[in-house]
Amino acid sequence: MEEAELFDLIIPPGVPRSIIRNVLESYDVELVPHMTKLSFANMDGDERQLLAFRGKKEEVERVEAFMFEELKKFIT
Repeated sequence: MEEAELFDLIIPPGVPRSIIRNVLESYDVELVPHMTKLSFANMDGDERQLLAFRGKKEEVERVEAFMFEELKKFIT
């Protein structure tokens, strides 16, 4: 049986833990570390370890929509 390709959705810094927890409880994704190169201001080329949700493409797309909808509610 062939394994499905997994995708990472980087969690923007500052996302409330409650949203991360809701995603992990509601969707079939796992929380993983993700090394990311920064390319702005005086951090150009620096690498930072951020968090990401990892899962199948369709599930990660659902998580992305949910996370950004929850962030809109949080900031307004």
